[in-house]
Amino acid sequence: MPLIARTGAVSIGLWALCAMLLTAPALAQGGPSAVQVDPVVRQPLIATTDVLGRFVARQSGTIAARVAERVDGVEVQVGDRVARGDVIAVLSNDRLTAERERMIARAKAATANINRERANLEKAQQALDRQNRLKGSTAFRPDRAEDAERDVDALQAALATSQADLIDANAQLSLSEIALQDATIVAPYDGVVTVRHVSAGAYVRLGDPVVTLVNVAELEIEADVPAQRVGALTPGTLVEAETQSGAMLFAVVRAVVPEEDPRTLTRAVRFVPQGEELYPAAANESVTVQIPVDRSRDVLTVHKDAVTVQAGRRVVFVVEDGKASPRSVDIGESVGDRFEVIAGLNEGDQTVIRGNERLRPGQAVVVGG
Repeated sequence: MPLIARTGAVSIGLWALCAMLLTAPALAQGGPSAVQVDPVVRQPLIATTDVLGRFVARQSGTIAARVAERVDGVEVQVGDRVARGDVIAVLSNDRLTAERERMIARAKAATANINRERANLEKAQQALDRQNRLKGSTAFRPDRAEDAERDVDALQAALATSQADLIDANAQLSLSEIALQDATIVAPYDGVVTVRHVSAGAYVRLGDPVVTLVNVAELEIEADVPAQRVGALTPGTLVEAETQSGAMLFAVVRAVVPEEDPRTLTRAVRFVPQGEELYPAAANESVTVQIPVDRSRDVLTVHKDAVTVQAGRRVVFVVEDGKASPRSVDIGESVGDRFEVIAGLNEGDQTVIRGNERLRPGQAVVVGG
């Protein structure tokens, strides 16, 4: 194709493209605009104030050694999750095993002593019975009968002592078995290891800490609420809370601690987080709790996406007879993702929440999903 012809074809194409771009907005403005709507509804509004709280564990603390021994090994590291009954650490048990064997031997010796004393008592009782049968005859001797009675009394006392020795030996055997069991330190509840206090080779005394454990599966929220606000927080009251990361969650009042801090005039309130998938909180993590300050009242509300600002005033487009009608509105407090409507809208008005940025007064609209 000659150069002039090709240049002419390109020019015609450019003119056609420009004509399409210029006429497209006009065509779009002439037709109805697709929008999404949301009704103005009446709902309860509860005025709240923010109180800073924190997540606290219902179960936490140091897991201590119950026997004094050398540490053979620690089975967990910081951050490990353990279940109730899992082994945390193992102490040396050779001395404890030997002590248990000694207590077994002592219990056996006490049992043998009981058998011997019981046999001696039966023999002495037989001698006493023979003397008693001789009463009234010339062969009866009162001094021998008295000696036989004293022998029976002495052997009864000896038998009682041997029986007490057996009780003591069995008790000591039980203690040695408990000590042997305590050489294996187990988790008393589900939790996460936050601190490991000992390592293999260390010596722990009775009561020394081994690890610190926190049950993060049963965290509560504790907030110091001003005393004049706790009247609205009865057990079972539902409140909303926000974590430092911006996550929202609900919590229910479990208890109001009946003790007031005289310096801050606040009372501790415990809240239980709600929901099947709870927020993965950490102990002592900060959280803001929204505490109600008065009784709820019913108000008209409009979705926040319906409110636009035009020429310095708040405007909401309402769909009436298939057309967009602008309304100047006064709004009040925030209610979740909605605003309180003070003036300008009525209950049931269908407000535009999508597509309202390009609307003109009186423009035809088509309501979509």
